[in-house]
Amino acid sequence: MTDSLYCAIHQALLDDNIDRKPALAVQCREQWQSGRLRRDTAALPLPYPLPAPGRPARPVLVPPFQTTRRGLGTREGHAGLIHALAHIEFNAINLALDAAWRFRQMPDAFVDDWLRVAAEEASHFNLLRARLQQLGHDYGDFDSHDSLWQMAVETDHDVMLRMALVPRVLEARGLDALPPLQRKLAGIGDHASVELLALILREEVGHVQIGNHWFTALCDERGLEPLSTFRQLLQDYQVDTLRGAYNWDARREAGFSDFELRMLEDFTVSRRRAFAGEA
Repeated sequence: MTDSLYCAIHQALLDDNIDRKPALAVQCREQWQSGRLRRDTAALPLPYPLPAPGRPARPVLVPPFQTTRRGLGTREGHAGLIHALAHIEFNAINLALDAAWRFRQMPDAFVDDWLRVAAEEASHFNLLRARLQQLGHDYGDFDSHDSLWQMAVETDHDVMLRMALVPRVLEARGLDALPPLQRKLAGIGDHASVELLALILREEVGHVQIGNHWFTALCDERGLEPLSTFRQLLQDYQVDTLRGAYNWDARREAGFSDFELRMLEDFTVSRRRAFAGEA
């Protein structure tokens, strides 16, 4: 058993077992909180390029446009939706672990926050996997894609960029997506999944709030204006995931100001027009 924080996180990050990885993520947080892990930065040098995290042989990973689409009214479609959410949470474990492991210049409070996120994402994955098993399937039964981890690769060189584009974009889009999914699941009578997503939504608000806090703190440290910096990063990295309705209440609770939400809406409209012009 290691007493090095970075060795412990690395072990969890590279583990490919779907039972063990979530447990190791929770263990990392518990051991860090109890003072049993120390920040030994010499224990594991940072490798470049970023290594792929441990993942099971299944699900088969395909490009996003090649994932199989099924109607929610079918048994396969119902289970496929829960599987897609479980896959997001499994990847979110890796993203949170990597943030705590990679950005070693950040203070202990940053480690606290991202190990908390990793442990909560592990809980979300386990809950969704259990629900999937109740529907007669298991994680790995449906094909999935790898776009979430690709964002980790693109932001591995700058913690401010990671905070901008992972919690403030990818996880914040989850806040927007969950209420419509809850309504669809309620429409087919799956109230157990609706309640599960309500719990996940509450905790995901906290994850986005963490990203907002650190992004703003890093902008202040670098003498940058947060809103204009964020908009420029969205443009520089050609973010095209900001489509559809926003969950205004959840985003406000997570720390987005009304001014920033108006800016995001304006950015979304301008991107939509740009895509239309390219078509």
